[in-house]
Order: sequence, then structure tokens, then C-alpha cells
Amino acid sequence: MIHNYRHFEAVDPFDRIWQVEFRWQQVGISIRHADTIDVKWQLTSPEQTLEKAIALHHPALLALAKKLDRPLSDPWCMKVAAAHLLKMIETWQDMDKVLVTPAAEELEEAAQAVARWEGAKLEEARLT
Repeated sequence: MIHNYRHFEAVDPFDRIWQVEFRWQQVGISIRHADTIDVKWQLTSPEQTLEKAIALHHPALLALAKKLDRPLSDPWCMKVAAAHLLKMIETWQDMDKVLVTPAAEELEEAAQAVARWEGAKLEEARLT
């Protein structure tokens, strides 16, 4: 679970701990002529630093937001990208790429993870 979407830790399959820092988010059309929301991250381990950009396909995001009855917002996009990046690090899937465009099914999986984390945070707040 991610508590702070701008800075979090993740552990890869090789037991390396990565510090993950949010860098920026912008519409992909402005930089690549792509219909995406691009979310850029810097990953740092004791051995190396990597950059990853998660390109969230805008039409898929719109459909997902509608399906989940949720507004499409900048914070939600950052959370969905963070959830997908966390899975990438934990499984080492697509870590050879700098720019990653998750499939619609992967976006939905990431959005469901965000919903679970937000639900857990609400439950924590109720208990305290």
C-alpha cells in the first residue's frame, strides 16, 4: 500500500529497496503528440537511478473513470500511475523500458489497487 504517492518505497524481486519520487505529470500530446497523461518518476536504489514515465491512455482513463463513477483528476491519475509503477517494480515487468503504456486491463487493476488503499486509509481514520 502506498501512503504518500509523491514519495514511496518499493522492493523488487531481488530484494533491492527503491526510493520512488514523483517528478511531473502532463498531457502527452504536448510532448509526444500522444493521447495520454504522462506521469514521470525517478527511482533510486543504492546501486543506480532510473527514470520511468507511465503513459496513461486518455480514452481508457475516461472509460475507466466512468465505469468506476469517479472524476478524472490529476491526483487520481498520479495514484493510478503509482500503483502501476509499484507493480512493475515488485514484478520487474517492463523495467527495461523508460516509457510504459499500460493496457486498459492494467489500468483497471491499478485503479482497483488505489480504491483498496483509499478504503484502507478511510478505515484507519475511523479507527483512530
